[in-house]
Amino acid sequence: MRRRNVVVGAIAAALLTATGFAVAEDKNKLAEKPRELGTVPARFIHMQTAFNPALPGSGEGVRIFTRTVKHMSGGSLAIKIVEPGRIAPTADMLDAIINGDLEAAFTWSGYAAAKAPVFGVFATVPFGPGPEDMTSWMLEGDGSRIHREAYEKLGVVGIPCGIQGAKGGGWFRTELNTAADFKGQRLRFGRFAGDVVAMMGATQVPLPPGEFFYKLQQGTVDGGEMSTPAIDAALGFDKLGLPYYMPGWQQPSAVLDFLMRKDKWETLQPMLRIQIETACRANIAWMLSRSPHLQGTAMEKLKASGVVIKEWSPELLKVFRAKSEIVLKDQAERDPDFAAALANQRAFIGQSIDWRKMSRLP
Repeated sequence: MRRRNVVVGAIAAALLTATGFAVAEDKNKLAEKPRELGTVPARFIHMQTAFNPALPGSGEGVRIFTRTVKHMSGGSLAIKIVEPGRIAPTADMLDAIINGDLEAAFTWSGYAAAKAPVFGVFATVPFGPGPEDMTSWMLEGDGSRIHREAYEKLGVVGIPCGIQGAKGGGWFRTELNTAADFKGQRLRFGRFAGDVVAMMGATQVPLPPGEFFYKLQQGTVDGGEMSTPAIDAALGFDKLGLPYYMPGWQQPSAVLDFLMRKDKWETLQPMLRIQIETACRANIAWMLSRSPHLQGTAMEKLKASGVVIKEWSPELLKVFRAKSEIVLKDQAERDPDFAAALANQRAFIGQSIDWRKMSRLP
């Protein structure tokens, strides 16, 4: 046991050191070319990202991940970031990986749900686990195994490479205080949340993220979700003059993935594979430490710019939760893999409920 603790401690120290180097370089030299490590990379990987690297949180995570890999490999492996949509549309990157059109991707697990509903458990479970519990399930429970096996069925290696915190509850052109207020509303939400609001009389309007701001500004949609407060602020949603609702019941956390087709992954030297996997774990730790301060600061900036922050009423949260259970149950009945993953996640998190309640001060 003592030897195991020493090994775990050494790994943790390596993770923090590697991430620390990358974070320090990212903060100090964002506008500069990264410092060369004196080694010509033996291998380049071109990786398209779903997130604009200039955006806070998930965008920053793309840069931190690639720089951590560079430091851990001593410069022998370089991952070149390819901007969103450059080779394949963001929502189609998994297909591009499978078809061999894309070498690697850094993306959101939810996009893979179009291929297999089980991926929704890692991305869009309404009233699901927060980032800490999601991380615990992924790294200590069966989450990573279920995640890995789901991608393996598609011939893809999928590595959890970040945990995004909660989204905001959304931006709306009218006040929503009761379930009746949703009738007739044209709203943009993800799959499960979209089904929930549809049950309340709203119309789900599927829109790519890049179109939502303008459709909302023009009034062709009445509201919906975008992303985290920090990303929403960076995208200028505060300029719309609309109230911002909290909390983001529809997505309390989400897993971000590094993807490569299995045969391409296996061409990498074993040490390089280990370094990528370790860099992904370091990225998860970095995102967890970054998010609370980042989102808190973003909320203050939104308030300072005149945004009215509104909380969902207890009545509405109760309705959201009840209808979410109906939606999730329906999906579980139609897909056994989704059902097994959701049950596993809930059972694991349920084991720590008492500790969570007793350990946190009121």
